[in-house]
Amino acid sequence: MGDIDKLGAIIRDERPWGGFEQFTHNEVSTVKIIDVAAGQQLSLQRHRFRDELWVALDPGCVFEIDGERSEPEVGDRVLIRAGQTHRLGSSGPATRILEIAFGHFDEADIERLEDDYGRS
Repeated sequence: MGDIDKLGAIIRDERPWGGFEQFTHNEVSTVKIIDVAAGQQLSLQRHRFRDELWVALDPGCVFEIDGERSEPEVGDRVLIRAGQTHRLGSSGPATRILEIAFGHFDEADIERLEDDYGRS
């Protein structure tokens, strides 16, 4: 994905009515909110060609990246580079994570290393 600093490229702007936070600009990207049910986790996976930016929207999110596990605060962000292993989870109640995938979204790009759901 090149050397673009995707975390540093986030723009915040105050306006008379409030403000906004812009996560992408002139990028091919897919944006989604992922709901993780209470106590569940997604498959451990990696992507060959796309980076992902995760933003914790609720307490109880669990991020696992290259074997390092963390429970971020609401609003915390992490960038997962192509080739890094990663998974999302919930340490308690259901949680939501904002995910921005940089690059063309292609299911064939997903390599599931541990798949509890039989989709490998």
